[in-house]
Amino acid sequence: MAGSSATHDTESDRSSAAWIDPGLVSVILGSLGVLLAATLLQVSFGAYPLTLGEAWRTVFDPQVVFHLGVWRAFLLGGEIPDWLTTRQLIVWNIRLPRILVGILVGANLAISGAIFQIVTRNELASPYILGISDGAGLVVLLTLTAFSGLLPWLPVLAAMGGAGAFLIVYVIAWKNGTSPVRLVLAGVIVGSVFGSVQRALFFFIDDLGIAMAAQTWLSGSLLGTDWEQVRIALPFTILALVLALAVTRQLDILLLGEQTAKSLGMSVERVRFLVAGIAILATAAAIAVAGLVSFVGLIVPHMVRNIVGGDTKRLLVGCLFVGPALLVGADVGARLALNPVQLPVGIITGLLGGPYFLYLMRKREHIGEI
Repeated sequence: MAGSSATHDTESDRSSAAWIDPGLVSVILGSLGVLLAATLLQVSFGAYPLTLGEAWRTVFDPQVVFHLGVWRAFLLGGEIPDWLTTRQLIVWNIRLPRILVGILVGANLAISGAIFQIVTRNELASPYILGISDGAGLVVLLTLTAFSGLLPWLPVLAAMGGAGAFLIVYVIAWKNGTSPVRLVLAGVIVGSVFGSVQRALFFFIDDLGIAMAAQTWLSGSLLGTDWEQVRIALPFTILALVLALAVTRQLDILLLGEQTAKSLGMSVERVRFLVAGIAILATAAAIAVAGLVSFVGLIVPHMVRNIVGGDTKRLLVGCLFVGPALLVGADVGARLALNPVQLPVGIITGLLGGPYFLYLMRKREHIGEI
């Protein structure tokens, strides 16, 4: 019995680690390296300049990192301890929150993009292609311009907008069931309509300040983000990521095709709809704090898939690291490219995403289905 138990434990350990391979390890380490470099650069530049050494010592200052009172103030909105130095306050209360929001947004968009590509079995799918971003964006824009009292509920409202858009997409695509192609085409239609409504709203905004803020938000920006945005996005991000990693088996089965999935006893439409809900939640958390950041959910799953292969768990874990590295790195470029003018990060990701897909289109003969 003892030998049998030991054998079972060995097989369990072996299977639990089977999805970890050198490609995934290289993706994780490379992403962490890019993220660390981007963090130090982001922290160093500004009206209060720091050397890279000073930035390193302040970011990893054990007096702050291991102080529960500091984290309580930042994450729960309490009073910031008065013993923090000017440098610590600038780094931890002004510059690091922008980086943390970038990490959360990058992870959410990358994970949601990977899920939507699997659900539709189409590598061109993303929250934007399926109309989810435009649905969530329309609700957020309405909240910013007309219902500012509802700002604390922004992620929930964004999720409702995204879910509503996906429901409309699903209804349009339904014909004795749905298909990946019909979902994508319906998403393009719904996204176009919702995007037009967003642009129409600007004709009813009298306050120039609100109009400029809304335009910046539509471009996707991390400018002005602080711990409030971290507190808004963090719980929804954790929930979405935990749920996404919990359904990797179902996602693997969906990749086999509808007929195979049905033969294995899966209720394809129900699973597809429920899994899409996880991606909608992740998308909403990102849009609520950073606006419409383009291309991250589209290109990151491609980048990771080319290195780690099609295994869903490896893909999601890889996206969890590459998404933040790409977005925080792009935000450094957005901040420094035309210094002192700061561009919305969505412009930089759009400039990166276009050439990448041109390269992908020229390199591959067949692009579309996974």
